[in-house]
Amino acid sequence: MRLARHLPVSALAAAIALSSQAQAQTEITVATVNNNDMVIMQSLTEAFEEAHPDITLDWVVLEENVLRQRMTTDIATGGGQFDVMTIGTYEVPIWAERGWLSPLDNLPDDYNEDDLLASVRDGLSLDGTLHALPFYAESSMMYYRQDLFDKAGIEMSDQPTWEEVREWAGELHGSEEGLAGICLRGKPGWGENMAFVSTLVNTYGGRWFDEEWNPELNSEEWMNAIQFYVDLLNDYGPPGASSNGFNENLALFSRGNCAMWVDATSAAGKLYDANESDVADSLGFAPAPVAETPKGSHWLWSWALAIPASSENQDAAREFITWATSQEYIELVGETEGWTSVPPGTRESTYANEQYTEAAPFADFVLKAIQDADPTDSTLEPNPYVGVQFVGIPEFQSIGTQVGQTIAAALTGDTTVEQALESAQRATERTMQRAGYLD
Repeated sequence: MRLARHLPVSALAAAIALSSQAQAQTEITVATVNNNDMVIMQSLTEAFEEAHPDITLDWVVLEENVLRQRMTTDIATGGGQFDVMTIGTYEVPIWAERGWLSPLDNLPDDYNEDDLLASVRDGLSLDGTLHALPFYAESSMMYYRQDLFDKAGIEMSDQPTWEEVREWAGELHGSEEGLAGICLRGKPGWGENMAFVSTLVNTYGGRWFDEEWNPELNSEEWMNAIQFYVDLLNDYGPPGASSNGFNENLALFSRGNCAMWVDATSAAGKLYDANESDVADSLGFAPAPVAETPKGSHWLWSWALAIPASSENQDAAREFITWATSQEYIELVGETEGWTSVPPGTRESTYANEQYTEAAPFADFVLKAIQDADPTDSTLEPNPYVGVQFVGIPEFQSIGTQVGQTIAAALTGDTTVEQALESAQRATERTMQRAGYLD
């Protein structure tokens, strides 16, 4: 107090103002995955904090499997460690139904909720109310090196088949030093290897469950699909494929180490960015391959930002997620990072923006893939669940992870495909019986 008497009036007023501002600041903890689009979001922290001087951001950025485990534990126990969670189309309706997420009604008029793509918005809603806002959305597609295809005289089909892919992988594997014929997810996890594997099984005519919720993991369709997958990666995949998830394969393909890669459409922006990708000038793309049927060959997913009901900073968290998923944010990324780097798949206005469509030759292709994916009709034979690359029931997180581990074991040769799927079948039957789906 004695020191304050010796300060000029203007300096004293400034000190009081700074003190009040510091006291008024709210820190929110944002949990997110270490994918490229989220890394960009974190890099724009200063832009958000300058526009919202009363809010500061504390980031927790984790690998996908670890992030899901941490968030699921926290939300189920009401731990309150996070104010914003990065979750997806699988978690949102399940967690919202349990009252774990704050409903996102009464959004600001300038947020323009009607601009959100309908299929993405519906996947993040419960009874017509959004419970998460889409940061980016994706389907899956096939990337390939056009220079290698041209050199080998291979012409890409309008709709490639898996048998064609195997033939092309055999022709191109090892044609350059360190070149794998194909890269695919092998890292175990319901959102890692099983996201891809489920679409492969779909297109072989398989499904997770019949209409009575009986598991079908030891069916002929599953056996054929997984044997094909294991043989393809062992014959023409990169070394250590069982450790590669989305980010690892993105790094391999962008360095030119894969002739082909089937994965998320969200990778296209980085692969077409010459500053990030060695193959930007020789990149081709095509629909995800099919086997017996095109149904369920490409997935539908949205990474979204949600506010757990346990957060004590609801208003500040809402300020952040509406900013990070807004049209304004997309334009900020386009202007600062380049238009191929904007979060894709969420807003109609993105695909009406000539700056984006001119920079991103894949834009219309990706939009159509997202719109065509149907989570209510994803398998050749009818099924009782919603989801293309996942099953929309609470038990699937543990089921998918366990099955992913057994398939990774088959990929490494620790077990046979038949043994892996018989084991997965028994474990899934036990889980479904305990959960009351089966007698």
